[in-house]
Amino acid sequence: MSNPKHLPKRPVKLKVMISETFDPWFNLATEDFIFRDMDPETKTLFLWRNDKTVVIGRFQNPWTECNTQKMEENGIKLARRQSGGGAVFHDLGNTNFTFLSDKLTFDKSANNQIITNALATFGLKATPSGRNDILVDTAEGEKKISGSAFKETKDRSFHHGTLLINADMSQLGLYLNPNIKKLQSKGITSVRARVANLQDLTTEINHELLCERIIESFFDFYGSTCPIEILDHEFLKTIPALNEHFQKMSDWNWRFGEAPQFNHQMTERFDWGMMEVHLDVHKAVVEKAQIFSDSLHPEMIEQLMASLTKISYTRDAFQSAIQKVALDLPMIKDYLNEFQEWITKEIS
Repeated sequence: MSNPKHLPKRPVKLKVMISETFDPWFNLATEDFIFRDMDPETKTLFLWRNDKTVVIGRFQNPWTECNTQKMEENGIKLARRQSGGGAVFHDLGNTNFTFLSDKLTFDKSANNQIITNALATFGLKATPSGRNDILVDTAEGEKKISGSAFKETKDRSFHHGTLLINADMSQLGLYLNPNIKKLQSKGITSVRARVANLQDLTTEINHELLCERIIESFFDFYGSTCPIEILDHEFLKTIPALNEHFQKMSDWNWRFGEAPQFNHQMTERFDWGMMEVHLDVHKAVVEKAQIFSDSLHPEMIEQLMASLTKISYTRDAFQSAIQKVALDLPMIKDYLNEFQEWITKEIS
């Protein structure tokens, strides 16, 4: 579907890439590589999928956005993207798109039109809504099938989003809702919306065919074509800058350690006393630990507060800190083991 009024006066340079890996850290590293290292004068389209991953925004807190314990139990990866926006669950039923252009010619509406034109070839009436979403008409009214996020620097702009084809909606509630904890975060929280899978609207659509139509729409919009590049982990090995981005995206300190400040309060009654724990956490480090208790062992409470301060907000760090206290207080080692089992589940 041509759009002559948008066509540039001179041929535009295009680049199209499709990822054949489902590794979220590779795909997000590729996005970062595109954004930071590629020529913004080249209009770039990147299409990709992640398998069983929760992706959070740049300034979100994984512990308040996700059920991290359930994710760990079920082998669900956590990824943090460079851009803003809310938390999303990715599986192979999600097709993700990324657009890069120079800042002067960046046009969000152009990117949205490329996507909606592609959807129109399946007989779907889709329209952009607000800043971030694309909605489709259904018998039950408009429903969200795409959400987007953006970022920019002085010379380039970046727009990416996800398209729901046949995502497992049951997983959204399972992993995007945290455990019932008294977690008070200063980060950005997600807003859930009414969503629909495209395959519920037309059985014709699938990932491969949708990618074909998006690429056709991209070429048609700009009145030009280019070779399609297929990316995999072998490609990662050939590009040092891309490998650096991958190392960052897969690192715990980026995925969890960048969490904004929050407070975690939890309470449990043991046979030997009530334990009410308050943790002030910033960038995944416990800045202050306070414990209120009616236990008959004040020395245990004092040592726990000291040991749990200035440690990582991780199961291993808590286990190590509590075991050090147990070495100093062998007579109540059983109490400390119970406390350790409980609190490490709470922060998991």
